[in-house]
Amino acid sequence: MENLSGRLVLEDGSIFQGQCFGYSENSSGEVVFNTGMVGYPESLTDPSYKGQILTFTYPLIGNYGIPEKKLIEELIYPFESDRIQVFGLIVSEHSFHYSHWNSVKSIDEWLKEYNIPALYGIDTRMLTKLLREHGTMLGKILISGEEPAFYDPAKHNLVAQVSIDEPVLYKRGQKKVILIDCGCKNNIIRSLLKRDISVLRVPWNHDFLKEEYHGIVISNGPGDPKQCMETVQIVKEAMNRDIPIFGICLGNQILALAAGGDTYKLKFGHRSQNQPCIKIGSKRCYITSQNHGYAVDTRTLPEGWEPWFMNANDGTNEGIRHRWKPFMSVQFHPEAKPGPQDTESLFDMFMEMFK
Repeated sequence: MENLSGRLVLEDGSIFQGQCFGYSENSSGEVVFNTGMVGYPESLTDPSYKGQILTFTYPLIGNYGIPEKKLIEELIYPFESDRIQVFGLIVSEHSFHYSHWNSVKSIDEWLKEYNIPALYGIDTRMLTKLLREHGTMLGKILISGEEPAFYDPAKHNLVAQVSIDEPVLYKRGQKKVILIDCGCKNNIIRSLLKRDISVLRVPWNHDFLKEEYHGIVISNGPGDPKQCMETVQIVKEAMNRDIPIFGICLGNQILALAAGGDTYKLKFGHRSQNQPCIKIGSKRCYITSQNHGYAVDTRTLPEGWEPWFMNANDGTNEGIRHRWKPFMSVQFHPEAKPGPQDTESLFDMFMEMFK
């Protein structure tokens, strides 16, 4: 068993010493943390993590291994994309031995397949506290070879890197929705298909306005929404048709920008399966799965728009909707994977808009 040492170096000069597993090369990205207790295969394959070094706050990672990859309904299951998306992984304790009826390999073997470096033996509690106080920082995993420069995801159009290249049609029912792939999780597509909706999945900058469709879904995705203004412009034009629109995560931010609002970067973002969201105007609170670093500034929303959900922890926006037009979006993930399914009914609400 390899026992290479490595270190995580943050842009403020902080250094965390650890041991290497996965791929034994250097990497750089934005260091973020996820407070979920389970779901590391789903999280690591979530395209919204592109450009980031992910820290799991749960102390033991890898104990149930990596499940077998299957193709169900033309989508890889149970993963959220066809590869690991993070640029690096940081954990407190790495389980070299795994046990689960459906596991076929260790997380160490899986990371090596995709050339993703990882460190264990890191004080993730101290690292998380540092990120919460200072805010998200750029960092480097240094193991061997030439030291890279700090990679800043905010300066890159990550959506263009994770979106598909050509449209793909998943044919099911008579009704059809356009799914704008900004880094779409597979379970968004599964959630639509199981409701007998045909889905035309299109690239992030694809002009679909000449297509026939009954609704539009704007998917999740990585990075700053202002890096994909082509998507914003297409959505803005589509809004003139008053056809139902449902935005998810990055889709919430893109819909807000298309409406004329603004977005901003959060101090350390929301990444977990336990984020409480209050439906505004009610006492109803939902526990949600989230992964984002930007938010909508509701003060900039134009007339006719209103905030829909609010984060119970910090008061930031978790969704917007139009008062009389069929446009709505949420900052959390109603499709979950991983996470609670408290808000999956939002897909049904979206379907009701074009029945």
